[in-house]
Amino acid sequence: MKIAFSPCPNDTFVFHAWVHGFIPGAPKLDVTYADIDKTNHWAANGKGPEVQKISYAALPWVLSDYALIPCGGALGRGCGPLVLTKDSTNDPSFMTGKKVAVPSERSTAYLLFRLWAAQNVPGGVGEIVVMPFHEIMPAVRRGEIDAGLVIHEARFTYHSYGLTMMTDLGDWWESDTGLPIPLGAIIAHRSLDIKAITNWTRASVEYAWANPNLSKPYIMKHAEELSMEVAQSHISLYVNEYTANLGDDGFTAVTSLLKRAANEGLVPDVDEAMLR
Repeated sequence: MKIAFSPCPNDTFVFHAWVHGFIPGAPKLDVTYADIDKTNHWAANGKGPEVQKISYAALPWVLSDYALIPCGGALGRGCGPLVLTKDSTNDPSFMTGKKVAVPSERSTAYLLFRLWAAQNVPGGVGEIVVMPFHEIMPAVRRGEIDAGLVIHEARFTYHSYGLTMMTDLGDWWESDTGLPIPLGAIIAHRSLDIKAITNWTRASVEYAWANPNLSKPYIMKHAEELSMEVAQSHISLYVNEYTANLGDDGFTAVTSLLKRAANEGLVPDVDEAMLR
């Protein structure tokens, strides 16, 4: 079975057991490691592997062909995207007309940013530039971009680039809605056995929790320049109860995000029945 997910520590932690054949009855995985902006577009265009990790924000474009797997993804509290600047300011009016780098226009981070800006930035932001998330902080530091929207381990490393956090969009979302933040979703083509894929994914999550040390070499092989300490912080933040089971709170958070985004014209309307 072909699958695509990012090389980030939370994904490699979650899928380590399945990738390495530790899940009884699960098919062997042929893995493509890809940035979420790539998988978002692959899924929307009907391309790429049968199982993929995409942004929850990309679901409205793919639900006719792919089913949401209610585990294995990233959804939680205290783990939202950050808006970073080179200037030390937390005044949202600074963002008016500014050039902003984002990791994808079909990402939860982008939806949260646009929803936040609609409430807080007078006159709106200026040009939006899409670039791989690992290039965003250097671009802000060099002054090529006025502000950057960052995700994942950038939460732990932005200080080393001399950048300032203007706002934590996760904090804003949670205070505004009381809900966890939907970030990354696992999807599988509807032609597949969705129940079986759900069971195999959940078993891989549970194996990872039960055997946390076994996955470390695999995680660090794909973690680029991250230390094990930063990688572990990443896992602790993004792999949680919602990774094992979205549950009612998780589904409510997903539908709330997509409804609000649709009301702003950022995504197409979604049939809630197709999410379950």
